[in-house]
Amino acid sequence: MSRRTLALFAALGATTIYALNHTIAKGVMPNYVQPFGFIMLRVTGAAVLFWIFSVLGPKEKIAKRDWGRLAICSIFGMVINMLAFFKGLQLSTPINSSVLVTITPIIVVILSAVWIQEKITWQKACGILMGFVGAILLILMGAESRQDAPNIPLGNILLIVNATAYGTYLILVKKLIEKYHPLTLMKWLFTIAVIVNFPITFTEVAAIKWSSIPPEIYASIAFVVIGTTFLTYLFNVFALTQLKASSVSAFTYLQPLIGILFALGTGKDSLSAIKMAAALLVLAGVYLASRKPIRAKA
Repeated sequence: MSRRTLALFAALGATTIYALNHTIAKGVMPNYVQPFGFIMLRVTGAAVLFWIFSVLGPKEKIAKRDWGRLAICSIFGMVINMLAFFKGLQLSTPINSSVLVTITPIIVVILSAVWIQEKITWQKACGILMGFVGAILLILMGAESRQDAPNIPLGNILLIVNATAYGTYLILVKKLIEKYHPLTLMKWLFTIAVIVNFPITFTEVAAIKWSSIPPEIYASIAFVVIGTTFLTYLFNVFALTQLKASSVSAFTYLQPLIGILFALGTGKDSLSAIKMAAALLVLAGVYLASRKPIRAKA
C-alpha cells in the first residue's frame, strides 16, 4: 500500500473519530467535566502519549527559528481550536457542531488567498457565500429549547471560531510537517498547549469530582483523549505529509453524515428542517469552494 493511500485512510480515520466525538464528548459535559477542564485532560493526555511514542521516531531538535511558528501552531490548533469547540459543543448540539466544522475547507480557501495569494474564482466565491449563509442560518434560526444546549446561537458562533482556528493551523503547520517527524512535532505542539491552557483551564480541572464519575463516562473521556486527540492529530499530521492542507480539510465533508447518523442513532439529537437546509447549504458551499475548476480542452 502506497504512503498516499495510507494518508487517505489516515484522514478518513481522523474524520470518523471526530464525527463520533460530537455526541460522545457532549455526553460528558457539563455534568461531569466542564469544557475547559476537558481540554486540559485532552492536551495533557495527548502530550504524555506523544512523548512516550516519540521514542519510536528519530531524535530531532527544533531549530530556533521554528519555535515561533511552533508556538503559533499550538495556540491555533490546540488552544483556540479546542477551547472554542468544546465550549461551543456544550452550548449547542451534536448535529450543529457536525455541520459547522465543515466550513474549515472554506476557511482554508480564504486564508490561502490572503496569505499566499491563491486566486479565488467565481466558483469558490459562490461556495464561500453559500457556506456562510448555511452557517448564519444555523446561528440565527437554529435555536431550540433544550436543557443540554443552553445557548445554541453562541455555541454555533464558537464552533465557527473553532473551524477558523483549525483552518489556520492546517496552513501554518504544513511547513513544519515538511521538516520534522510527526511524533517530534506533536510532542512539542502538545507540550506548549499544556503550558498555555493550564491557567485557562485549572479552575475547571480542580472542580472535577472523580469519585462520582461512572465507568461509561470514564470510557468517553478515554475516547476523547486517546481517539479524538492523540490518534486524530497523529493521523492528520501523517496525512499532511502526503496531501495538501485543502485535501485533508476536505475530509470534513463526511463529518455531518457520520455525525448526524450517530447522533440520531443514539437518540442524542434530532434533525429539523432548518438543520437539513443549513447542512445542504454548507456542504454545497464547501464542495464549490474546494472543487478544482474544470479546464476546457483545447
